[in-house]
Amino acid sequence: MTMHYLLMYDLCDDYLERRAAWRDEHLKLAWGAAGRGELLLGGALDEPADTAVLLFKGDTPAAAEAFVQADPYVREGLVKRWRVRPWKTVVGEQAANPVR
Repeated sequence: MTMHYLLMYDLCDDYLERRAAWRDEHLKLAWGAAGRGELLLGGALDEPADTAVLLFKGDTPAAAEAFVQADPYVREGLVKRWRVRPWKTVVGEQAANPVR
């Protein structure tokens, strides 16, 4: 059954200063996942930029977990903590479990 999964990153205090060195690699990874239909949306929350949220779609959280393992932001310590949570979407054109 297709579900949505939220990948949430808690970002380091100097994330904005440090991300430039790894941003191209991170974005290439993200756009690749988007191109495969795994990643629907992603980005950092603003003011403050202390959290990032990425919305994945799939039968399992495997794509989100694989993203974490390959992400230079995680590897280089820009992410202090991460977690994947299933999100039971019920409203909207792309809801995985529409309820009317």
